Amino acid sequence: MKIVQFTPGSGDNFYCENCLRDNLLVRALRRGGQDALLVPLYLPGRLEDTGRDSPAPLFFGGINVYLQQKFSWFRRTPRWLDRLWDSRRLLGWVARKARMTNAAALGATTLSMLRGQEGRQKKELDRLVDWLAAERPDIVCLSNALLSGLIRQIKRRLGIPVVCFLQDEDEFLDSLPEPYRRNCWRELAVRLGEADGLVAASGYYARTMQRRLEMSPDRIQVIYNGLELDGYRPAEAPPEPPTIGFLSRMCLEKGLDILAEAFLLLKRQEGFRTLRLHIGGGRMASDGDFVRQVENRLRAAGVLADVTIWDSFDHRQRRDFLRGLSVLSVPQRQPEACGLFVLEAWACGIPVVQPAIGVFEELWRLIPAGRLYQTNDPETLAEALAEVLDDPARIREWQVMAPQRMPEHFSSEATARKLTALYERLTAV
Repeated sequence: MKIVQFTPGSGDNFYCENCLRDNLLVRALRRGGQDALLVPLYLPGRLEDTGRDSPAPLFFGGINVYLQQKFSWFRRTPRWLDRLWDSRRLLGWVARKARMTNAAALGATTLSMLRGQEGRQKKELDRLVDWLAAERPDIVCLSNALLSGLIRQIKRRLGIPVVCFLQDEDEFLDSLPEPYRRNCWRELAVRLGEADGLVAASGYYARTMQRRLEMSPDRIQVIYNGLELDGYRPAEAPPEPPTIGFLSRMCLEKGLDILAEAFLLLKRQEGFRTLRLHIGGGRMASDGDFVRQVENRLRAAGVLADVTIWDSFDHRQRRDFLRGLSVLSVPQRQPEACGLFVLEAWACGIPVVQPAIGVFEELWRLIPAGRLYQTNDPETLAEALAEVLDDPARIREWQVMAPQRMPEHFSSEATARKLTALYERLTAV
């Protein structure tokens, strides 16, 4: 089966769960014998993850999308000029320096993209569908619901099934200013109604989107994201001194400041004087001021020397990062649909301390390795972290139990098998 998976590239600047999931999924599908191709939108991804020896084409390049949204003249420019703005080097530089993905500034563009052929990026959509017609895939998969504006034209021109994944779109859409928030949710319901299959990353998120979109429960199938588990293993010995880790985008929404304050509270206690904090996951350009504020707070408290920020977070480096931890915590402020960092920590035998919101309660029912806490503030988090760190016997139990249970629930092979079965049903119709 020939499968094209469109993924919104993040420029590889931060821990993007959608991008990581798409990369893992395409690799697993190819290992399972499918002809799967990963195609980036907006910003380029890593070459080795596309499924080809040469880069897959980039569509809806971020600069072209912006220019076509703002200036009508760019909606009629020839392809040779558009190609200049789609330079991977230029887009990579813009992703690091500019604030192209600030949600509050993207309301009009998001609505335009959801409107597809009626939007201001029609030229980009026509180019994408022309390429698909030449490739002749059996099925097209979209990384998230914000890409659902592509569905109608793909089905109209190619007559093939389109599947759309659902993962954390609500946080982005709810951050948009009115009237864009309301109009985008309304347009999203229409466009997703045209998809042949909808796949949510968790039961929690399936219920959330069912309610928000006023959709029948049987329209959304739940398939958990999975990891390539062969590369993960627990550390041979616990780190000394004990180390708390944070692995996600370094931003306010993910609660890095909450964890930093909890770390300061623990450092004041006699038993945790030597405690260390490791921070990884990258950042967007718009996160710079926030990260500097967190660093300044840690510096003013005199503990910055006990904090390490990991700038790189590719697959190998994430595993090394995790094996150097005693416990992981990402105390994010909003509910999460997937929690890929939790799965990565468990695969390395690392317990996780998380707020009892979103998918985390669902994950804990499958692999209860760590602690959930109710009130997402530094004091409550510090208490939960202390309880875990003060129980080395339980940590050793979790170190064995969590990796053993991962293959049953969260392997990329299991995810690929379930999705392949879905794709086969849809293409057989």
